[in-house]
Amino acid sequence: MKKFLTLAILLSLGTGNVIPVIAIENTDKTVLSAGAEQTVDKKQKKEKKAKKADNKIKPTKNKYEYVNLPWWEQFNDEYLNEYIVKAIENNKDLKMATLTIDEYYQNVVMQRAGELPQLQAGFLPGYGGMMDHEAGSFLLPIIASYELDLFGKNHNKTTAIRKLYESSILDEQSAYISIASSVGCVYINIVKLDAMIDLQEDIVDLRKEIFEIMSVANAEGVVSTSDLVKANQAYVTGVADLTDLRKDRTKLLHQLAVLTGDSPNNIEEYKRTDYRKLAFSGTIPEYVNSDVIMKRPDYIKAEKMLEKAGIDVRVARKEMLPSLNLGGLLLFNSTNFGSLFTTSNMLWGFGGGIIQPLFMGGKLRANLKSKKIAYEKSLKNYEKVNLTSMQEVNDSLVSVNMDKEKLAKQKKIQELEKQDFELSKCKFAQGTIAKLDLNQMEENLLSVNKMVYSSEFDCMIDYISFYKAIAAQNI
Repeated sequence: MKKFLTLAILLSLGTGNVIPVIAIENTDKTVLSAGAEQTVDKKQKKEKKAKKADNKIKPTKNKYEYVNLPWWEQFNDEYLNEYIVKAIENNKDLKMATLTIDEYYQNVVMQRAGELPQLQAGFLPGYGGMMDHEAGSFLLPIIASYELDLFGKNHNKTTAIRKLYESSILDEQSAYISIASSVGCVYINIVKLDAMIDLQEDIVDLRKEIFEIMSVANAEGVVSTSDLVKANQAYVTGVADLTDLRKDRTKLLHQLAVLTGDSPNNIEEYKRTDYRKLAFSGTIPEYVNSDVIMKRPDYIKAEKMLEKAGIDVRVARKEMLPSLNLGGLLLFNSTNFGSLFTTSNMLWGFGGGIIQPLFMGGKLRANLKSKKIAYEKSLKNYEKVNLTSMQEVNDSLVSVNMDKEKLAKQKKIQELEKQDFELSKCKFAQGTIAKLDLNQMEENLLSVNKMVYSSEFDCMIDYISFYKAIAAQNI
């Protein structure tokens, strides 16, 4: 029986890719030679290891660092800061981004386990027989296996998975910057609509008054019916525009609620500052250094994915090399459980060897070509991200400068319109113009005020676009 079990053990080791060990004498010589080289290159390896450690991306527990909260304080709006903080703490997309990091980290742990020896144990009670002999038995197998990573294939696989883990950290950083930017843009657009609605209500009141004056004048035959219809049409259009503005504001409040992880049913509780007080006290530079682009998380991620693609190519090449494995089995076998752990009932086996793939139907070569193609795609994506990053930074700077110039011109128009309206008020007081003419001049001023406020808030949106383009960096 023991001879049969010993043969079964050796066969199981052979079928499990547990292969003959290389001669000990040669191995010792190699170790001595490698030891001499390690003594010579010890300093270089330490420096290389330190450089790799510095290049690793690690998650941060303080998520507020991602969004650069002091930058948002330049709007001098406590409500805006509260919504940014609320989004950081409660936004569902950010929660998922953080969970994704944990998921990728576990993938790293699983892959890294492939570099370590594997040990398994079991308990197999059973009943069997041979020829005319039958008996119950208890088996306790302990199996060990280990793939010698002489060519670094398994370590390369772990490094490649770690690149994905680091990329997920960069995705989280991008998500925080994006959510903060979205909250800022939505909030400012809500305040902008507060201004538009306030001014539109004044315009609607004026148009209603104009329509009522023209109705009386039409009854007296002073104003034509055609002019009265046009006045009524302007009034109805103004009311419709006011309804659209209120609808847009309600939608943005719903969006702000979702961004901050709240229910859209609570929008009535959402406070915001007076649109006359909201202002940006910071400064936006006319140009930025190109180093800003290289610190963007999407740029660094593209770099990490390019590195991963290069590692995948190396792994694909190493798949063509032989695999070296060690394995062993320790088996306790007895018909009596009480004597199961005695040395007389113990069997063991140890083996090792090498397997070289000879014919795989072109699988390995196709895999290598596929990884090379993936590397080329990663390279092109890296170049694209580089160009796109420059475009976004340049576009944001152009928008800031052009919209500021546009706002300056509109403010000049506003000043002229104010002067014109003040002159009209004097003329009305003197009786040289009618109330209808004064109302029309006031409506023109309100329309110009809407234009100026709209441009002011557009400039603030441009500042946030610049913030997002430079990835919330201090420059």
